[in-house]
Amino acid sequence: MAAEIVNPRSDSKTHGTADAAGPIGADEPFDQAFALHRGGKMAVQATVPIRDKDDLSLAYTPGVAKVCSAIAEQPELVHDYTWKSQVVAVVTDGTAVLGLGDIGPEASLPVMEGKAILFKQFGGVDAVPIALATTDADEIVDTVVRLAPSFGGVNLEDISAPRCFEIERKLQERLDIPVFHDDQHGTAVVTLAALRNAAKLSGRTLGELRGVISGAGAAGVAIAKFLLEAGIGDVAVADRKGVVSADRADLTAVKRELAELTNRAGITGSLEKALAGADVFIGVSGGTVPEAAVASMAPGAFVFAMANPNPEVHPDVAHKYAAVVATGRSDYPNQINNVLAFPGIFAGALQVRASRISEGMKIAAANALADVVGDELAADYVIPSPFDERVAPAVTAAVAAAARAEGIARR
Repeated sequence: MAAEIVNPRSDSKTHGTADAAGPIGADEPFDQAFALHRGGKMAVQATVPIRDKDDLSLAYTPGVAKVCSAIAEQPELVHDYTWKSQVVAVVTDGTAVLGLGDIGPEASLPVMEGKAILFKQFGGVDAVPIALATTDADEIVDTVVRLAPSFGGVNLEDISAPRCFEIERKLQERLDIPVFHDDQHGTAVVTLAALRNAAKLSGRTLGELRGVISGAGAAGVAIAKFLLEAGIGDVAVADRKGVVSADRADLTAVKRELAELTNRAGITGSLEKALAGADVFIGVSGGTVPEAAVASMAPGAFVFAMANPNPEVHPDVAHKYAAVVATGRSDYPNQINNVLAFPGIFAGALQVRASRISEGMKIAAANALADVVGDELAADYVIPSPFDERVAPAVTAAVAAAARAEGIARR
């Protein structure tokens, strides 16, 4: 079975119909979003034909019993004779959906369906949306553990911080399949790839850069740790109350750990203070950074303002002061988009039946993604387009090779 990329049940997009207009009514203007989503964006499709009784007897009873018995005797055969090693569970509780926040599991489903078809479109990986009616971390973990026999990997999606850190950690401890919170690590991988190329373009190394991250949620924490793992010179993280530093008494456990790892310069106070002389700004928080603070950054700085739909620094402002500007939007150059990472990362991990996704596999993904740009490197092209057909194969191959090199591949 496979998840289709298009929904064969979609209604025709006829102007003026109630279906096309959406739930508002027939008198409302035609709305393409509602028209596209009617009936859902995906379906299940068989990969073998059922044309006659012989096909039926092979695909179902009695033929299927032979396969079930073989798997019962040798559990590893499940990877060869079912879809397990080719399918990912996309799991959410609906508490941090895109820019919409805590909208609940039902309202999250259009996004989870979208994630699933991106897996298929860009990585050739089948994925199943699973929206859970609980926000309790232990209940989510227990539920996913019970579902895990059906899947080759788990992609956690749109689960709010700080619960997302605990949920991912506990699932990684209890499962022997890849568990990956894309809001954290997918964003970090693509950010590192773009930053590597921006540094290369300016003749610098990561080790020569001091960065400032606005936002200490899932993405901000993961990016900070990942950039340190990759060798950035220094990075400070700011939340709504300013720089996350050891002198603050209001830090959560996650932020206390972050304070110990980051901010080697010992900066305290506001985000604006931290930006003075900084080489890199990475925005994953929303809000607006004052132009004066951007102007205070070091010459040749990089501004990655990734909030959607409104970047923390408008590109027109950023271009006044920065050598490289990136956003999370598709209508500006250098889009930092997770779809550049997660399909290939999972495809590579599943290809070799990796037991987990390691830091080395993620760094390999970032390096492969950066290398796709190659000789075309320019200020407005430090990261490839999601539609560049070279991306997923490059990331897949790099991740698979890294898993084998680390000894966590099982084939």
